[in-house]
Amino acid sequence: MPSRPLVALEAPESSAEVSSFLRRLDVALMGNGPAIVPVDRRPSGADEALRRLTTHVRPRVEGSVAVVMPTSGSTGTPRLVKLTASAMLTSARSTHQALGGPGNWVLALPTTHVAGMQVLVRSLVAGDEPVPVDRTDGFTARAFATAVDQLRDDRPRYAALVPTQVGRLLEDDPGSLRAVEAVLVGGGPVTETLIARGREAGVRLVVTYGMTETCGGVVYDGRPLPGTEVSLDTWGRIRLRGPTLFNGYLGRGGADEAIGPGIDTWFTTADLGRFTDDGRLVVVGRTDDVVITGGVNVAPAAVEAALADHPDVAQVCVVGFPDPRWGQRVTAVVQPRTDDAPPTLDSLRRFAENRLPAAALPRALIVVPGIPILPSGKPDRVALRTLLAADPSDR
Repeated sequence: MPSRPLVALEAPESSAEVSSFLRRLDVALMGNGPAIVPVDRRPSGADEALRRLTTHVRPRVEGSVAVVMPTSGSTGTPRLVKLTASAMLTSARSTHQALGGPGNWVLALPTTHVAGMQVLVRSLVAGDEPVPVDRTDGFTARAFATAVDQLRDDRPRYAALVPTQVGRLLEDDPGSLRAVEAVLVGGGPVTETLIARGREAGVRLVVTYGMTETCGGVVYDGRPLPGTEVSLDTWGRIRLRGPTLFNGYLGRGGADEAIGPGIDTWFTTADLGRFTDDGRLVVVGRTDDVVITGGVNVAPAAVEAALADHPDVAQVCVVGFPDPRWGQRVTAVVQPRTDDAPPTLDSLRRFAENRLPAAALPRALIVVPGIPILPSGKPDRVALRTLLAADPSDR
């Protein structure tokens, strides 16, 4: 198949912009025009680099590639992932099959990330336009409820959210979540407490696992979608194989960085996992986040999941800092629920001692007014480490 050009396209925000973007996306998926890479209209170094790449370098991609998506960049420099039309459409159809059929979607996530982009692809497959959430003032329960009210009522209603959004809605307006048939929740650790809160509120939360390289979620509630296979390598890293895998990376200079794995090849992720007795996949952390303390490997995601349920914790991110005795010190960075009652290190350790092995219990606590968050909803660990390194006073 011949190559085609890659063009930058500003991510849509209003309904009119969504309609225009959908037309360009449809052409890209059909193979009748250029491939697209979404960029944020707000100035940023990464997005300006993408604009320069498409206007000055003018790279070409394989004809099968419809969209080039930047990864979230939560642990380093974003990579440019080439996604084929076949992979993206297969992902959309598999999601509808898992949820109970095509429906009308709320667009609550930025389309500069794969979770938001796939809402657009699913909408094209369903023959509906998604209803965007007004994020002018950030994500709010009122704006989400307004978008839900505009959804069609003659077919299923769906939404895709990150855990922090779900938590906020369960606190402020659970009724708007109940008004949709299913809520995909991913992009970060989903605690058992959040799932239980959703269940008690009558909300169907579907916990997803995936990444940009797989067109988003490919494992729902621990079970792979049709056509996807999951295994673990010797070190516990999650391996994936199936029709939604990416077609390689595009270098910042426009050249290919790597050849795509193909649907018959295993893709080894940077995520660590385990299987439950009934065969469900549980994600326990990332290889590049692991804290080695006293010779023991500690997955921050497991510690975060345990500490997130503490009544005085609004958000938590766990990182490792150098320690002369332990090698690395497990450090909990916490945004408290109220400024006047932050949790103490002792209270966190007591709260988690029956949930975590002794080596995983935090040995240091840093209280911050807010944890930096990427547009994808994930904690910005790079920014957090930079911030704390610049101001080590609390450690």
